Amino acid sequence: MIIMGIDPGFAITGYGIIRYEGNRFTVEEYGAILTEANDSFPERLRALNNKIKELIKIYKPDAFAIEELFFNKNIKTAINAAQGRGAAIVAAADCRVDIYEYTPLQVKQAIVGYGRAEKSQVQQMVKIILNLDEIPKPDDVADALAVAICHAHSYRLNGILNK
Repeated sequence: MIIMGIDPGFAITGYGIIRYEGNRFTVEEYGAILTEANDSFPERLRALNNKIKELIKIYKPDAFAIEELFFNKNIKTAINAAQGRGAAIVAAADCRVDIYEYTPLQVKQAIVGYGRAEKSQVQQMVKIILNLDEIPKPDDVADALAVAICHAHSYRLNGILNK
């Protein structure tokens, strides 16, 4: 099973693409989609949508796992991030990939075993689980890989994964 994990945003969107077979992970690709600050907001959303579609066409994921937003105090930032999240979801829907959503608490629980884990603990576990030489940067990338791992664990635990 190939899983694409997304940590949504509009300025920076982290993505991670992993293969999960027989309780083993292989990293296919990861990185960050950066939009240009000088571009209009609609243009930034379009660029994000197009890049996600491009990645989906290249890697052909079986599942698209995206983190639900943690509502912060800055309402304008939260609304813009939510719109970036929407652009990512529409890209997956347009490509007919099954979409799964996870809360930050669910991701932390799946990766660290504790839903209130610190970000640094999650990042360190992503590095260990995926056998990476270093923690992926920026943080959004490690978070996206964590979402993908969370989906793999959730699928396995729910008896859905039969590969």
